[in-house]
Amino acid sequence: MPSFRRRASVIDADRVDEPPQDPGKPTDAAEALALAEEAEAEAAEAEAMAAAARARARALRLRRQAQAAAVVEAEATEVDRAGSDTEDSDEADVAEQPADAEPVRTRRRWRAARVLKTLAATLAVACTAALVTLSVLMVLDHRHQAADQQRRAEYTAAARQSVVTLMSLDFNKAKEAVQRIIDNSTGQFKTDFQNTAEDFVKVAVESKAVTVTKVTATAVESMTDDTATVLVAATSSVTNAAGAKQEPRAWRLSVNLARDGGQLKLAKVEFVP
Repeated sequence: MPSFRRRASVIDADRVDEPPQDPGKPTDAAEALALAEEAEAEAAEAEAMAAAARARARALRLRRQAQAAAVVEAEATEVDRAGSDTEDSDEADVAEQPADAEPVRTRRRWRAARVLKTLAATLAVACTAALVTLSVLMVLDHRHQAADQQRRAEYTAAARQSVVTLMSLDFNKAKEAVQRIIDNSTGQFKTDFQNTAEDFVKVAVESKAVTVTKVTATAVESMTDDTATVLVAATSSVTNAAGAKQEPRAWRLSVNLARDGGQLKLAKVEFVP
């Protein structure tokens, strides 16, 4: 019979040895788990920092857009203050436009066009007003010149007739001639001539003189609406009852005229050397 001791040894030889147990294994697993959690926390922190950076970038971009929009709105407000009050709707459009360079240049060109149109309209109005004023002045000047010419012609004719009436005399009609002189005189000259009228008639009748006077030239020296001073050049020829005839004599006279009762009359006569 085999020995029991040997069988036991055989059984012991066939038994596989189990690996020895490592007492540090539980410690390594806990450390790995802690490292994983730490890495996950760092990843979450990094993601949070990235999200914060993106938020700051977005806030900065929004701030810049807001500043640009404020600049555009300020420029639009300045344009509206310089222009008319009918541009309120344009301010909203300008404020809503993106803050880029092209809209700003467009607004500037539009503002320059408005200024040019305003200047052109103002210039046109000024030119029209100047032309109208010039036309009115020309018409008034023409009327003034026409009125002056009419008065000048009236004074010239009155002076011519007054000299002829004063210096032409026929002794046969001496009283009628003297009365015509008085009727066509005014002022102090009329008074003085009336005082010497009888002597004048007597001398003319006694000398039996006939005087014929012709006016050769006239010139208005000064005039107003109712008075004038006219220079008159005249010649007179004298004959008497005996048949004697004097050579024509030349005279230069300064005649003052004044309007009396709507009629120009002789106010003063002076012989000019």
